[in-house]
Amino acid sequence: MARSGDEAAFGRLVQPHRGELLVHCYRMLGSLQDAEDAVQESLLRAWRHLDSLTDRRALRAWLYRIATNRCLTMRATSSRRRLEVPLDSLIASMANGPAPEAASLQPFPDRLLPDVPLDVEDPEAAVEQREDVELAFIAALQLLPPRQRAILVLRDVLEWPAAESAEFLDTSVVAVNSGLQRARATLARERERGRLSRLHRPASPAVERALVDRFVAAFRAPDVEALVRLLREDALLTMPPYPAGFEGPTAIGRFFATVPAGGRLDRILLVVTRANGQPALAAYGPAEDGRRHAYGVMVLTMQDDAISAITGFLGPDLLGYFALPASLEP
Repeated sequence: MARSGDEAAFGRLVQPHRGELLVHCYRMLGSLQDAEDAVQESLLRAWRHLDSLTDRRALRAWLYRIATNRCLTMRATSSRRRLEVPLDSLIASMANGPAPEAASLQPFPDRLLPDVPLDVEDPEAAVEQREDVELAFIAALQLLPPRQRAILVLRDVLEWPAAESAEFLDTSVVAVNSGLQRARATLARERERGRLSRLHRPASPAVERALVDRFVAAFRAPDVEALVRLLREDALLTMPPYPAGFEGPTAIGRFFATVPAGGRLDRILLVVTRANGQPALAAYGPAEDGRRHAYGVMVLTMQDDAISAITGFLGPDLLGYFALPASLEP
């Protein structure tokens, strides 16, 4: 066991768990930036109290307990609020100055996900593994009270027993079971309503790639009608933290024809990436210096052979998490 004062040894001890702790804190907080802060603070606390861990086999559970409680504390003391600003002011930040403060919901780059092989022998199990980080699931989690969120993640995602979850949260097994039942009911209602995003279920990887290619081509053309033809009739466009959205091909088409770059979609360069186990597009808009500057990320959600949701996130700082540059040559 590493001594609490041996930082290098402690780093080696916790490194195998850092990635999964980041995903855990992201599920709890919905924000990658907040999740990073939570992990750093949790590991600092663990280092300071490492001498209290007498059984190294319990390290993983011990770290999860510290991280879970840190996330609950962060949510209880958070002063972050949903922005209430006009949509045109929000969109103006895409290419004209800094974006507003990010909402609690942010995309999670696939490059930061731990390497957990999908169960190719069991397609349903593979879907469940991917669903744990899908944007629809993360968005719906943020609707839950923090303790219900913790209970659902511990029980349904990490699959920890009720007794162990109750010990983690300093509560009773009855309270855990009751909280889990209420949390599941809330998620079921959110899935049915589909207010924030939709489950990502493309017909196949090949169909997913083809839809992304056609979406990018529509921007380059530019051809809003071609873009609209890629959408389901119930497609949803949202832009956290703005509380409203655009539903249906007509409304979404009108948005793309008038708002981003004044409808000149060909002035926006899209770079394909991935987030939350889904295809995503980093967007670069024109600036006065002649370069294209990053302004945000769009995450695409697909159902069968069409796009069912587009979730846009403003903020040039997001692209650093995707290992993408802040600007590109024209």
